[in-house]
Amino acid sequence: MNDAFDLTDIRSYIFTLPFVLQVFLIMIVTDFVQYWVHRMFHKIPWLWKFHAVHHSAENMDWLAGARMHFLEIGVLRGLTAVPMFTLGFKPEAIQAYVLVVYFYSSFVHANIGWNLKSVERFLVTPRFHHWHHGKERAAIDVNFSIHFPLYDWLFGTHHMPEDGTWPKKYGVMGKKMPKGFWKQFMYPFRRQTEDK
Repeated sequence: MNDAFDLTDIRSYIFTLPFVLQVFLIMIVTDFVQYWVHRMFHKIPWLWKFHAVHHSAENMDWLAGARMHFLEIGVLRGLTAVPMFTLGFKPEAIQAYVLVVYFYSSFVHANIGWNLKSVERFLVTPRFHHWHHGKERAAIDVNFSIHFPLYDWLFGTHHMPEDGTWPKKYGVMGKKMPKGFWKQFMYPFRRQTEDK
């Protein structure tokens, strides 16, 4: 008797869902996973060394979202896209999700300064994510969600000043990060006395 967990029915059901619904479900599920992975990258010192490369941007703009260590990208995609294939989501829906992620990342890192109060309760906005990158004490270890701030509300890490303010400074608090691609690529592998 084989008691292995059988995903056949789940995969068949998911595969038949409309394309737009599949993309939305992928965003909801992967946002939950990324919330916790992102939070671990902040809380576990050896993971923080990799994520600090992303936070090393001292000026926020649309390209800051692309500043990530390759190993962190591999972990994120491995824990998000791969399970979506396993669950039976169509490859086109997963590819559309990855495209959305990269465009959305450029948007939330951009220095556009728009006031999007009408949607910031439901969607991650540039101001929401800029507070994640802020160097002020209030900005440390907050706003981990990628698409929907719901998870930050639920798990007590939501921070959005009511007065509409933005952070004044960005970068890694208390640490001078090396400049240049190769130095930042090697940064997590170097022995360090002060990580965060």
